[in-house]
Amino acid sequence: MVETDPFRIRGHVADFDAIVDDLRVRSAATRSALPMKADIAYGDEPSERLDVFIPEDANGGAPVHMFFHGGYWRMFSKNDYSYIAEGVVAAGAIAVIVDYALMPAVRLATIVDQVRRARRWVADHIGEQGGDASRLSVSGHSAGAQLATCLFSDDAVPSGIKSALLLGGVYDLEPLQDCFLKSEIGLTDAEVDAFSPCKRTHDPATSVSILVGARETEPFHAQADAFARYLTEQGSKVSQTVIVARNHMDAVRDLGDPNSITGRCLTRMIASAA
Repeated sequence: MVETDPFRIRGHVADFDAIVDDLRVRSAATRSALPMKADIAYGDEPSERLDVFIPEDANGGAPVHMFFHGGYWRMFSKNDYSYIAEGVVAAGAIAVIVDYALMPAVRLATIVDQVRRARRWVADHIGEQGGDASRLSVSGHSAGAQLATCLFSDDAVPSGIKSALLLGGVYDLEPLQDCFLKSEIGLTDAEVDAFSPCKRTHDPATSVSILVGARETEPFHAQADAFARYLTEQGSKVSQTVIVARNHMDAVRDLGDPNSITGRCLTRMIASAA
């Protein structure tokens, strides 16, 4: 059966489950190989935890990079994306991989509040781990890209975020109200208005890299283009990259590989934030 819903990623990526399994295997290997401090609390709820991966030669004042996973706000966890730290640490930065609660058990307002409190934890405590909170960059994949924008928009301005990498992101939430997610998370009109990045004011001091896989479905390309124009009109410095021969899932798998196109973009962004 041909998949007609452009937002149902599983229907457009034939090896979806194999890639997810690979991410989890890679992430377990990363947690075994890299120096880390796991499950640090940034709040009282069990989901309010983050992992910090520290370069072996870090001796204070290291740049810091936060990553937010996707899954349409209703699946995955930080443990599935530990491998992202490989590319971050290789670039000489401290990696902060953030967990958050999942819909529909909570609403989007709760998740946005959580990622903002995780950022405050970094501002207050990353110096204890050898990092410099003034050298902070962020990235996010899919719904995680939407969450990453919450750190440099509206009441977060001025944000202190030097740069952001947004991969395969959703920036206008309205189309998600009529896709397969309607029965799973049921985004409300109020959530669309409050949390669509295309409806917010962003910090023009944050340089933004917008990436999308060449093999993504049309809405992801359209949203990337529209959001790039929107940010440019607000005065932000924006770059766009279409990742050759990559879909929604193998593009994010590449983010942990500093030799891939996506990984090189991440390395350059971290360097620019330094």
